[in-house]
Formats: sequence, structure tokens, C-alpha cells
Amino acid sequence: MTYQQKPSIFQLGKVHENGASVLVSGWGLGMCASACRCHRNPADGQLALAEGSAGGTLGLACFAPSGACDCCEPWTSAELAAILRDVAVLQSLEASEPAAG
Repeated sequence: MTYQQKPSIFQLGKVHENGASVLVSGWGLGMCASACRCHRNPADGQLALAEGSAGGTLGLACFAPSGACDCCEPWTSAELAAILRDVAVLQSLEASEPAAG
């Protein structure tokens, strides 16, 4: 299995699956670990999201002249759903632990 970097996540959102369509909403993405300039809009220096509604992906737009980004790949809806499941498990563990002291 190979691992490709992903954009950082600073805000959790939702994953809505409705049959063949998947909608991801409310997620906040930041730079990938390499923090390359290809994700910054040359006009204003801002990041922009790239949503793949057909495959349910969420990543950063690439402004490289070639139009291809090789520093990171978008998150899939399955990966985002797994993050939400993991966070829910951690929250339930925290709630079930007795207070110290």
C-alpha cells in the first residue's frame, strides 16, 4: 500500500450518502504537508477547494501551469466518513471515563 499526502483538516464536516451520490459538506481544509505554491491562487494567494461530486472527493484546487498536482491527493468520502467514525469513538470513550480526583 502506498500513501500519498492529503490536505490538512481543520474543521470536521459531514458526509451524506444517498444511493450512488455522495455529498461532503462543512469540511475545512488547509495546506498539505509540503505547503507547495501550486495550491495558492496566483491572483490572490488564497486556497480553493476542489470537489469531485462524481466520486465524492474533497481536496485542494491546483493552480500549477500543468494543471496537475503531484504533492497531495484529495480525501475520499470513505476516508472522511472513517474520520467521523473515529472521532465519535473517541468522544464516547471520553464521556464514559470517570472524572479523576
